[in-house]
Amino acid sequence: MRTAAVIGTGLIGTSIALALSARGVSVHLRDRDQATVRTASALGAGTEEAPDGPVELAVVAAPPAHVGRTLAQVQAEGLAHSYLDVASVKGGPGRELAELGCDLSRYVGSHPMAGKERSGPLAASPDLFEGRPWVLTPTRETSTDTLNLALELVALCRAVPVVMDAAEHDRAVALVSHTPHLLASMVAARLEHAADSAVRLAGQGVRDVTRIAASEPAMWIDILAANAGPVADVLADLAEDLQRTVGALRELQSADEDKRRDGVSGIEDVLRRGNAGRARIPGKHGTAPARYEVVAVLIGDRPGELARVFADAGRAGVNIEDVRIEHSTGQRAGLVQLMVAPAVATSLASALVERGWNVRS
Repeated sequence: MRTAAVIGTGLIGTSIALALSARGVSVHLRDRDQATVRTASALGAGTEEAPDGPVELAVVAAPPAHVGRTLAQVQAEGLAHSYLDVASVKGGPGRELAELGCDLSRYVGSHPMAGKERSGPLAASPDLFEGRPWVLTPTRETSTDTLNLALELVALCRAVPVVMDAAEHDRAVALVSHTPHLLASMVAARLEHAADSAVRLAGQGVRDVTRIAASEPAMWIDILAANAGPVADVLADLAEDLQRTVGALRELQSADEDKRRDGVSGIEDVLRRGNAGRARIPGKHGTAPARYEVVAVLIGDRPGELARVFADAGRAGVNIEDVRIEHSTGQRAGLVQLMVAPAVATSLASALVERGWNVRS
């Protein structure tokens, strides 16, 4: 691919443009907000200038509700030979394109499974998609040339292509993306009017659960409106689980021993099913989940501390598989949890202690 156009210079569009530009593709940028186009261009994502003729691929990076009209417009003006959108819902936009009379042979739907809590071009990164799944939803009408260009785009962004049916995709993202976002928001909403004394006790658990609740509401209204049915189906199942769990908790308070046993059984059931579901989430590089040991190190909140502990782990010959940081409330310190293979956990802890680190058991 030598030429491309990106319509929509927010987080996803600018990240795609940055990745393509870094690999020698001439990218032409467009957005209703000219300020974001200028920002994306200044970051090196491409040019504000219109192309001299049709580009090879036009990427429509617009919310689901705007994909149809935007793509119909750029197809009518002959902007590109092939077209692709990156909206997070695929069924609705695909149907709208057919109703608008778009040339579906030169279009393929797609959804890169990557993002951030922050939006806009300043949050963009050329490596946002590296190693991440990128769903493609071709139909019988999609031409081979268009599909090949879409696959080339995914490769240039260093993502992993996954081909799915559009309806299957929408049900899948309702389960693994859209519903979790709503649940994170519901949990975070409990904190809005909570007592300060309670919020000050917030630890890593509630931070992990509510992290994605910091995302822009307007963007998520567009996404949820486009996939409302599948999300509602998942929430309905969750509501049944929630009702049973509430009942089990009430039984745990009962003076009746049989009811307390039923309560224990109900809570144990949901926790065990949670363990089983969590174990199915792919691990590092998409492989089967691995069990890691945690080596917890207390570090000061000073520049270079994190780099220094990583360097000392490297000197010990240990590969850090994952990392989490839990910040101490009211102290300029944090607990770094280094996830490593179980066989090297003890040797890493010893090596770090020898180098003066405060390792917590």
